[in-house]
Amino acid sequence: MLREVMEAMEILEGADACGEAVRAWLMEKGLRHEEVEVTRIEGEKGSTDFVVARITSPEGSGSTLGIIGRLGGVGARPERIGLVSDADGAIVALACAAALARMRARGDSLPGTVIVATHICPNSPVIPHEPVPFMGAPVDIATMNRHEVDPRMEAILSIDTTKGNWVINRRGFAITPTVKEGYILRVSEDLLRIMSYVTNEPPVVLPITTQDITPYGNGLFHINSIMQPATATSAPVVGVATTACIPVPGCATGANQVVDIEMAARFCVEVAKEFTAHRCRFYDPEEFERLVALYGPMRHLQTLGRREA
Repeated sequence: MLREVMEAMEILEGADACGEAVRAWLMEKGLRHEEVEVTRIEGEKGSTDFVVARITSPEGSGSTLGIIGRLGGVGARPERIGLVSDADGAIVALACAAALARMRARGDSLPGTVIVATHICPNSPVIPHEPVPFMGAPVDIATMNRHEVDPRMEAILSIDTTKGNWVINRRGFAITPTVKEGYILRVSEDLLRIMSYVTNEPPVVLPITTQDITPYGNGLFHINSIMQPATATSAPVVGVATTACIPVPGCATGANQVVDIEMAARFCVEVAKEFTAHRCRFYDPEEFERLVALYGPMRHLQTLGRREA
């Protein structure tokens, strides 16, 4: 995975980073032109290229996993030159697509499908946030969800740089509890097991709150956009957060830790292997049904909530 991560970083670090360059790279790894979709979207603050790669199996008997790279942008030009810390989500997602394509080309197809989605913008705005500034995006979260959350995804890994906080103070990556239809569920033991194998260390869990799983735009504090895909799907969503020992601004350059990113990408690929083969569960369906039967649906948390009169 280290090679794919470094190649992805090289493609994304320049002012000329774009979706077509990513498509060409993924095709070199073995994907067909029709398996990589690039869509340029113009927003109020500029444009971005959404990239969606579908790595399918000849068998097609397994489950479908979504891997979403969440970020504001890969660059903050003209305020900053180079790859920003916020780019980790895109790097991990694209490295996963490249690795899975390479595996398939060499005869190791997964039993199911993996859909990888992210967006590429080298000129995103910087926005105020506590305790350190975040990266904004040229398009809103609803637009991101429309282009990145596919209804065919039966479960989703949402990868996002999560370094701008004092909530988790450890370098590497962490996973969140599973979120489904407004409920924060128990942490998947299967994912904890896979994470411990990948890192050779005890697994690390990122704490999330009710505010974090509500949509952007409601005026509430969010740790970042890592759980925003959960507002647009009924599929279970787990966040994969690249983390740091101290708060690091999303717009900081020279702050992408290659080894940490590689571990996060390797974790996502291992989850893809297990999930598409029906050997990994993000949640317990029976327990979820019991939860809803006892306490009712919580899907209102996937909306912007009540409007003030």
